[in-house]
Amino acid sequence: MRLPVPYCGVAPLPGELLARFNLDPILITVLVALTVVHVASCQDRRARLYAGAGWLVAAIAFVSPLCALSVALFSARIAQHMLLLLLAAPLIAAGLPVARTTSAASNRPGRWPLWAAALAFFICLWVWHMPIPYDATFVSTPLYWAMHVTLFGSGILLWRGLLHHSRLRTVDAFATGLLSSMQMGLLGAILTLAARPLFFPHLLTTTAWGLTPLQDQQLGGTLMWVPGILLFLWAAIRSLRRLWGALEAGSQHASRPAHLS
Repeated sequence: MRLPVPYCGVAPLPGELLARFNLDPILITVLVALTVVHVASCQDRRARLYAGAGWLVAAIAFVSPLCALSVALFSARIAQHMLLLLLAAPLIAAGLPVARTTSAASNRPGRWPLWAAALAFFICLWVWHMPIPYDATFVSTPLYWAMHVTLFGSGILLWRGLLHHSRLRTVDAFATGLLSSMQMGLLGAILTLAARPLFFPHLLTTTAWGLTPLQDQQLGGTLMWVPGILLFLWAAIRSLRRLWGALEAGSQHASRPAHLS
């Protein structure tokens, strides 16, 4: 019985990696279309630059030899995910228009979309980095894309809320950014400190790259642990700094003599 070939192909050896670009015409067409539509919808030059840069990073994650390397190394798959979640997603989110939704019950800019995005991101991150769902993406192309679409999509939605929230949603943005930092760091720590390798597809493919399966998993966990904590923590602190700056500006304005205001 012939085993299914992963979407990115068989695990490469070091000498053949540079020739292993993913030239899937459907993937390239979708990426180009998303980039054109997004850039064309942007209202200003800065948003267009963010959008273009974000989709370029996404293209690198999927089209470059990193796709093939992620078949051989768990750490390469995590590097691919970190490129998408910590670089492409915030850049794309920064290029999205600012949404101003209002809850009829509270008459305040919607808080629940941000929490829903944080919950979706949490679920996707943990589910797809558990052994059984993770292993399944190596034998099913639909599952491979289900993983990336849900993980990347929830990351974009979360970053949109963290970067574009209103002043009234500062506490929610701080809390969701802090919790996202903690949960990503926790998952990275679990993967790093595990006593044995957890992912079957990489048991026989890491030796050619000078790593044991456990070392490869520890490297991948560290790539998730440290950058994940730092970037989402930055987003949380950024929310507080914006609020503090607004409060200082309001305080200075209120303290001015009436004839100077």
